[in-house]
Amino acid sequence: MIEYRPLRIALLGAGSVGAQVARLLLENREELAARVGAELELIGIAVRDVNAKRPEGVPAELLTTDAETLILGADIVIEVMGGLEPARTYILQALNSGSDVITANKYLLATHGTELFDAAEQVGAQLYFEAAVAAAIPIIRPLRESLAGDKVNRIMGIVNGSTNYILDRMDTAGLSLEDAMAEATELGYLEADPSLDVEGYDAAQKVAILASLAFHTEVPLDHVYREGITKVTKEQMTSARENGYVIKLLAIAERIAADEAGEQGVSARVYPALVPREHPLAAVRGAFNAVFVEAEAAGSLMFYGSGAGGVQTASAVLGDLVSAAKRHVAGGPGLADSVHANLPVLPIDRIYTRYQITIKAKDQPGVLAQIATLFSQHGVSVETVEQAVNPRVPGEAPTANLMVGTHEATDASLSAVVNSLAASDAVESITSVIRVEGL
Repeated sequence: MIEYRPLRIALLGAGSVGAQVARLLLENREELAARVGAELELIGIAVRDVNAKRPEGVPAELLTTDAETLILGADIVIEVMGGLEPARTYILQALNSGSDVITANKYLLATHGTELFDAAEQVGAQLYFEAAVAAAIPIIRPLRESLAGDKVNRIMGIVNGSTNYILDRMDTAGLSLEDAMAEATELGYLEADPSLDVEGYDAAQKVAILASLAFHTEVPLDHVYREGITKVTKEQMTSARENGYVIKLLAIAERIAADEAGEQGVSARVYPALVPREHPLAAVRGAFNAVFVEAEAAGSLMFYGSGAGGVQTASAVLGDLVSAAKRHVAGGPGLADSVHANLPVLPIDRIYTRYQITIKAKDQPGVLAQIATLFSQHGVSVETVEQAVNPRVPGEAPTANLMVGTHEATDASLSAVVNSLAASDAVESITSVIRVEGL
C-alpha cells in the first residue's frame, strides 16, 4: 500500500528523449508507483515554444515556458534539453532548492560537472546521470557504486553509435567514408552538426565523465586528447581487414604508471585505432556501443547495448528516476561523488601504445636498415614488417610499401619515429599512421 505523498516530477525538454520520458512515465505510472512506494506525478514539461510540433505522447496541457516556476514546485527535476544554457542555470536552481536532478546532458557534465556536484553536495541533493553516457547501457551506476570499492585501471569503449555505424559499413560493405556518412545521415544517426560525432567531440565528452568517475579525479574536457574518423580511408579499412583487424573509434581512460620522475596520473583520449578481430569490441556492429572495463579485483567486464535513441535514453532516465524517488521515500541526504584523488591528467605523449605505420620507401639496398635504425634511435622496437614492391613507373625510381607494426612504446617515442621517417631521404611518403589497441 502506497502511503508516501506523491512526488512531483518536472521535465525540462520535450524532444525525442523528453517525449519518450513523458510517455513512459505516464503509461507506467501505476507500476512505477508500486516499485517506488509513492506516486510519480508529472507536474509539467518546460519547453521554449508550447505551439511547436511535438512527438506523440506529450500532453499539451502539461507544456509551459515557465521553467523556473516549474522547477521550484518539483521534488525531482529531469533535464533533457541539452546544451550548456539554460540547462546549467536550471539545474543549479533545482539543486539549490533541494531537488534531486536527473540529466542526460553529457556536454554539460563534461564542462561543468564539478560545479554541479559541489552544488548538490552543499544542500544534500543528488545528481543522477546514467543517460549521459551510452544511453541504455548501465555503465555510470557500476562505476559509481558497484566498483566503488575496487580499483579501475582502464576503460576502453565504443561510446558513439554514429561513428561505429560508419566504420562498420566501411568494413563490411567496402563503402567510402563519404558514402557511409551519407547512409548514417539518412538514418538519422548523425547530429545536426556531424562534426560532433565524426570529429570525436561526443566521445570526448563521454570519456571525460567516465574517467572522472573511474579515477575519482576531475578530468576537464580540454584535457581529453581527441582525433575523429575523418582521416580514415577505404584503403586503411581494407588493409585492416586483410591483417585481422577492424578500425574502431575508441574512447580510452586509464591509469598511467609513474615515470622516471615519479609522476603518475590518468589519461583520457579518443582516436581511431586498429582492434584485433578476436577482441570483444571488434564484434560491436552497427550503431551499438560497448564499454570494456578492467578492474584490479573484478577483472575484465564488458557492457554492451544500444548507445543511442530516444526510448533507449529514456530507459536510463527512468532508472535514475526510480532511484531518486526511492531515496525520497527512504529519506536522508544525497551521496556525494568522490572526485578528490587529484591525479593529474597527463598529455597524450605519456601513454603507452602501439603504432602501425605504412611507408612508401625507395626500393634499394640499405633502405630497410636505415628505417630500422630510426626506430632504434627512438627506443621503439619493431614487431612486424610486411613489404610489397610497387609496380614500376617509367622514369621514376622503384619503390616499395612497408607496413611496420611496433611493440608498445610511449606515444612521444612513436611520434618521434614518424617525424624522423618523414624527414628521411629513404622514405618517399608516409601513407598511414594508426594506433593499435586491444592486444
